[in-house]
Amino acid sequence: MQALINAGGKGTRMGACGIEKPMHIIGGKPVVRNVVDALSGSKNIDKILVSVSGNTPETERYLKDIGVETIRTSGEDFVEDLHRSFSILEGRFILTCPSDLPCINTKDMDKFIAAFDEKKMESLIALVEKKAYEKLNIKPSYTRDYYGSTCVVSGVSIMDREKTLNGVYLNESFFETDCKGFAINVNTQEELEQAREIVDQAGAYTGA
Repeated sequence: MQALINAGGKGTRMGACGIEKPMHIIGGKPVVRNVVDALSGSKNIDKILVSVSGNTPETERYLKDIGVETIRTSGEDFVEDLHRSFSILEGRFILTCPSDLPCINTKDMDKFIAAFDEKKMESLIALVEKKAYEKLNIKPSYTRDYYGSTCVVSGVSIMDREKTLNGVYLNESFFETDCKGFAINVNTQEELEQAREIVDQAGAYTGA
């Protein structure tokens, strides 16, 4: 399976801090590097592509320096950018992931991928159970109810590439987890500081 990391957004919720969101340092390295490392370590992933844009030139330079393939997108429209990236990727199914998951690791990703059944599913969406945030003492910024459970969309998914490019609405399947690797992302200054505290306390990217 091939993977797409989305790293071209404006990061407006982070505010004007002079640092692109994927390049914030958590645990000694840019947060985007942790996502790249988590996917690179998976035997299920054979190619990684990172979508960047004019919003994230430093991220683009950094990724090129470490040998990660990138694609320039507009950074203005998520669906348009997704279609552009999917048009150069191959295979029927693509794993998509945001660039701001500082605690995700290969074990987390492999558990998610193992839950996907390509014979029965068109998409799989990782949902984080509310209790995960309660354990971490974090208040999620946005929750949704799914069949009686209160969850947060992590941003990690597997999608039918061909049907997406053809504009077909995908039937959704869900992977519910309380894993902090999926729970902790970095959209605001407050979330950035919380993530740093959690990673520093753990001493490493454990994703447990």
